[in-house]
Amino acid sequence: MPQLLLELFSEEIPARMQAGAARDLERMASERLKAAGLTWDALTTYAGPRRLTLVIEGLPAATPDRSEELKGPRANAPEQALEGFLRKTGLTRDQLTERDGILFAVINEAGRPTPTVIAETVDAVIRAFPWPKSMRWGSGTLRWVRPLKRIVALFDGQVVPFAVDGIESGDLTEGHRFMGKGQPIKVHAFADYREKLEADFVLLDAADRKLKILEAARAACHARGLELVDDDGLLDEVSGLAEWPTPILGDMDPQFLDLPPEVVRLSMKVHQKYFAVRDPATGKLAPHFIVVANVEASDGGTALAAGNSRVLSARLNDARFFWDEDRKTGFDAWTKKLSGVTFHAKLGTLAERVDRIAALAREIAPLVGADPDQAETAARLSKADLASAMVGEFPELQGIMGGYYARADHGDAIADAVRDHYKPQGPADTVPTAPLTVAVALADKLDTLVGFFAIDEKPTGSKDPFALRRAALGVIRLVLENNVRTSLPGPAISSFWMIPEATMLPPGTMPAAGIDFISRGDQFRREVYGPIERDMQAFFADRLKVLLRDQGKRHDLVDAVFALGDDDLVRIVRRVEALDAFLATDDGTNLLAGYKRASNILKAEAKKGPLPVGAVDASALSQPSEQRLAEVVEATTKAVDAALGAEDFTEAMGALSELRAPVDAFFTDVLVNSDVAEERDNRLKLLGQVRDVMGRVADFGQVAG
Repeated sequence: MPQLLLELFSEEIPARMQAGAARDLERMASERLKAAGLTWDALTTYAGPRRLTLVIEGLPAATPDRSEELKGPRANAPEQALEGFLRKTGLTRDQLTERDGILFAVINEAGRPTPTVIAETVDAVIRAFPWPKSMRWGSGTLRWVRPLKRIVALFDGQVVPFAVDGIESGDLTEGHRFMGKGQPIKVHAFADYREKLEADFVLLDAADRKLKILEAARAACHARGLELVDDDGLLDEVSGLAEWPTPILGDMDPQFLDLPPEVVRLSMKVHQKYFAVRDPATGKLAPHFIVVANVEASDGGTALAAGNSRVLSARLNDARFFWDEDRKTGFDAWTKKLSGVTFHAKLGTLAERVDRIAALAREIAPLVGADPDQAETAARLSKADLASAMVGEFPELQGIMGGYYARADHGDAIADAVRDHYKPQGPADTVPTAPLTVAVALADKLDTLVGFFAIDEKPTGSKDPFALRRAALGVIRLVLENNVRTSLPGPAISSFWMIPEATMLPPGTMPAAGIDFISRGDQFRREVYGPIERDMQAFFADRLKVLLRDQGKRHDLVDAVFALGDDDLVRIVRRVEALDAFLATDDGTNLLAGYKRASNILKAEAKKGPLPVGAVDASALSQPSEQRLAEVVEATTKAVDAALGAEDFTEAMGALSELRAPVDAFFTDVLVNSDVAEERDNRLKLLGQVRDVMGRVADFGQVAG
């Protein structure tokens, strides 16, 4: 079947927009072609520095004929209703059919040639394309990311004729701006198009450009006994800057290697788009870099490397200046500056936030095995580098630079805590394990969460401007991976005694700064902070579901455990894991069915009147099956209580499995709703005991299945 080849050729497209543009082109073209009734075998898009390309294989020559029946008004409806229906359908009264007093219109639409549909589709896509930024040039009305130069539109090897704002479609494209032949290239199909572009020094596929960069860069490094420092983000970016990427190894002044390696790498990456190079023998940065040129220079890139080296030296000289000035300035001056920086209008300055984090870190420290004094010191230093010159130039280095600056005066443990307290910043980031770092990292994230929940700035839908979901996942990972035994968000609430009264709800209830949280009592806590804690516990539960779902756990099991009111995340996860394993067994599956049957009976009976309460009268148990169940329930209750006390949830589930056979036998042999009232009440009490003992482990009513 025929093939569609579409190329939109323009001036340089920013690298950061290319992948999104390819997705948008695929989506918009697919939606419009499907709406027209077209189908195909395969659709592929490509994006590069100067072109977006779409290839669709297996399109039909025309859209299918369509027949549509529209229901109209009743045959005796007012004339105005009939006229409106006729205008809508474009038919006359005698072309309508009548069935059961209702008028119907049958509209038959012949198929349209696919080239006609393509021309309309491309015009609509180009005019509505959602570039993050676009421009209009000349006297036309078309907006594009950069001036649009050419449109290649070929269907089955033939040009699809149309024009967009004076730009006519055709079969001509262009190769490399500098290395190409300088003449338009005529193409007739995708394979021919791709082959001719590559012959004219254009790699169409971003994956091919990335592979070329990596292979050539690693080969250049290997020839000098060096090793490339991989950077996937930078690789994505530079593959969008060059149509014929050519990595060149350059040299830098070795004196700059006394700067922190993060500074050197970031200067290379942010300003110059260079890859760093390391010495494999030491694992440290080497005085070299890889620059990706868009040409193959006649001198092998010597002049290009030298020019880029001079530019890099200028950048690193700036970095050295910031480094030297920061070490002269120090933490005291930076800390004072934080008093003049607003963190949030309702949450005070950065200095006030640091006070809260410090108080909270001191409280958390014993829970994670850290020294409270050191935790407070690290917390007070944690945000100071935000006022430093280096972080002002490179915000990505926040925390990292503070760690460097703190190491000389405060030792490695505090410096590491300052450096790593933002971690983990995403699902792929590592989780700190040093107790001091864990204390400060938890304090930082909990302060953020409690603060924004307190001023009612919670995430809504897809909006999360303060990254609270990421902060919550960070807290959960810190707690779980370090086995931190505490309730959440309880420890964080006390840090908010230092927020001004006017910022909190209900107004006027906040005590003065520095008043001890515990001294106000549980009643005050419930009244003022109860709603905040409940909202946050629900939020943590939701985030924990996300984390466990990513690990293959069922979210309903998290609900079943959270329903117990437990807020110790470590214990919750252990319960979920044990429950998951238990329900995967035959005993677990059958016992769950028995639980639901017992619960349904009890719910039905509760609608008739109050359920019987009190202990089961063993002497009134007449059937062997109910006698056996009563004995097993009593033994299971003791075993479950002992296992839960030891937090051995696997053992607790094992104890519950003993109920499986007696419960099955009970429902097989015993009529619960006996005509004898005493028997009925006794049996309902027994089922209540089954439900209660299982409910100590999890709320099985929340479990699906």
